[in-house]
Amino acid sequence: MTEQPTAAPGATPTGTPADQDFLRLDGQICFSLNAATRAFGGLYRIVLKDLGLTYPQYLVMLVLWEHGEMPVKELGRHLRLDSGTLSPLLKRLEATGLIRRERSTEDERSVHAHLTDAGTALRTRAAEVPRRIATATGFRLAEIRDLQSRLDRLTTALDTATESGL
Repeated sequence: MTEQPTAAPGATPTGTPADQDFLRLDGQICFSLNAATRAFGGLYRIVLKDLGLTYPQYLVMLVLWEHGEMPVKELGRHLRLDSGTLSPLLKRLEATGLIRRERSTEDERSVHAHLTDAGTALRTRAAEVPRRIATATGFRLAEIRDLQSRLDRLTTALDTATESGL
């Protein structure tokens, strides 16, 4: 006698998840990404404490260490942050002496962010941060790169869906 294949629990006879399963919290990719983001936030809070940086400030510093001085508007594009979020962040970094903001001499409406000597020097101490984070994930470097690639593809697909109005 031939055994008939059975559907997985919660699946329809065709093998696709039943509609009610789509509404389970543990089935939501957005929740998994949010939970991972919150876990990263907690870890970064610990790792960045010695540098005196918050995670968003660290991201600003990463962009400036990589690209050097740039217009605040361009910095916002790199970080995917609007000026309302970025401005207070830059103000706090400026108050700590890590960056300075200056109006452009060519276009008075444009403000540029510059690293100070202290901001540049902090890069050496920050070099250990990615290693500590990578170690904490328990992933091999190849797994981390693969995950980054998949997340980049996901971000691009979601941006495209948003732009098209899905």
